[in-house]
Amino acid sequence: MLKNMKNLLLLLIIGISVVACTSTRDAETIKQEIKEKQSTIKELTSQLNELEAELLKTNGNTVYSGKKVAIKAMEAKKERFDHFFMATGEMESVNEAFISPEVNGQVVKIAVIEGQKVKKGQLLAKLNTSLIEKNIQEVKTQRTFAKTMYEKQSDLWDRNIGSERQYLEAKNNYESLENRYQTLKTQYDMSVITSPFSGVVEEIMIKEGELAGPGMMLMQIVSLKDLLVKVKLSEVYLSSIKIGETVNITFPSYSNLKMEATISRIGNVISKQNRTFIVEIKLNNSNNELKPNMLVNVLFNDYSGIDNFVVPSILVKKDLKGRYLYLVEKEGENDLASKIYIETGKSYKDKTEVVTGLKAGDLIITDGYNHVSDGSVVNLKN
Repeated sequence: MLKNMKNLLLLLIIGISVVACTSTRDAETIKQEIKEKQSTIKELTSQLNELEAELLKTNGNTVYSGKKVAIKAMEAKKERFDHFFMATGEMESVNEAFISPEVNGQVVKIAVIEGQKVKKGQLLAKLNTSLIEKNIQEVKTQRTFAKTMYEKQSDLWDRNIGSERQYLEAKNNYESLENRYQTLKTQYDMSVITSPFSGVVEEIMIKEGELAGPGMMLMQIVSLKDLLVKVKLSEVYLSSIKIGETVNITFPSYSNLKMEATISRIGNVISKQNRTFIVEIKLNNSNNELKPNMLVNVLFNDYSGIDNFVVPSILVKKDLKGRYLYLVEKEGENDLASKIYIETGKSYKDKTEVVTGLKAGDLIITDGYNHVSDGSVVNLKN
């Protein structure tokens, strides 16, 4: 039977050659016939390989003398497998503020310029305080007199001289003026605007001479030292992301810049609109290279395992029954390709995790796997 099939295959090849040489039909028709013949040859070759493998099994230790498919193989072994996914986020400054006055007034002085570095407590701007300053000076004078009268009345009262009414009136007058002085001083402090933290003056929105009031943006102060990356992730990742885990960060604006950081916070609320949650990552920006609102790419590790086999993804094939690999199995004196079905786990880049179907020591065909079928006789090369 094998001999008849080989003869049929030979006649088929000769027939294709004759048709190609003698036909006067158009090129497209000839190409179509060639494809059909090649498909038939491939099918017959596969059947021939299966019959040869069956013959070897029937004859026991018979040494195969036909053409063997040259292959290479790797030994199945368990190794660490890490799966990652990429998400895009934005950077925010931990300390960023739009400064506005606490009281109404005319801006008489802007003490900084855009782009200037400022320290915490440094003067930024000042409102017109001339009226408050006059009131403060007047109250200070009255308070000094009231304090002297209170101290004298207190001394007399301690020596049982004078009336209680005189003592209480002096005390009340002094305390009232002291409270008024503190109120005026607070109003004065509100008119003197200082920086709430160290940073850079990013933008000034008002000019000297203009009126300002509560809620009106005067200027923007930004600190570039500490930045925060915010990423929105699908809720499917909620169970695989943990605080303190390391992530890799790259920047579209700086192709050569890469950073490692740890997850500092995970949001506690899932958005109803897009089913996402917030992940925050703190970055140290001591050289001021990074800027708020920059886009970043964050690489998260959502799975790590060491209990399963890992194979190159290209070796895993699929048919109607499922995914499979080709192994090398010994049959008497011959090496045969054996098709085994597997269950796969996660895949990342060029690696795939194999959950079931392999055992330690199995030889997986890595080169020549596209030229074998189940039962093909192979020539294993080192």
